[in-house]
Amino acid sequence: DFDSDTFADIVAKDQRYDARAYALLMDCVHYLGKEGNHMSAEDILEEFKERTLDQFGPLSYTVLTEWGLSSTEDIGEMMFNLTEFHRLRKDEDDTQESFVGGYDFRETFLGPYQT
Repeated sequence: DFDSDTFADIVAKDQRYDARAYALLMDCVHYLGKEGNHMSAEDILEEFKERTLDQFGPLSYTVLTEWGLSSTEDIGEMMFNLTEFHRLRKDEDDTQESFVGGYDFRETFLGPYQT
């Protein structure tokens, strides 16, 4: 059950990202996966953006950087850690490169709140 997962095994091997970042990402993937369709990197990045802004608002950028994330590439790294540790499955077409350049973190998570 992903709700009770601490992601301790992943964080022990790759300490770049906070366990709470994995929990947020898994929440996004779980929500998107309810339809049973394969989700693209674009779908995952969009859901991650929406959930982060909804949950943290003006603190989104600060929270994400404290958790070790500074780019969409980090989300891709986390996705592949989740597959390596058997939390998710991937198709042969899934690549980390799909997460490169999705959006600018500073602009996306800080920009809406700057005057």
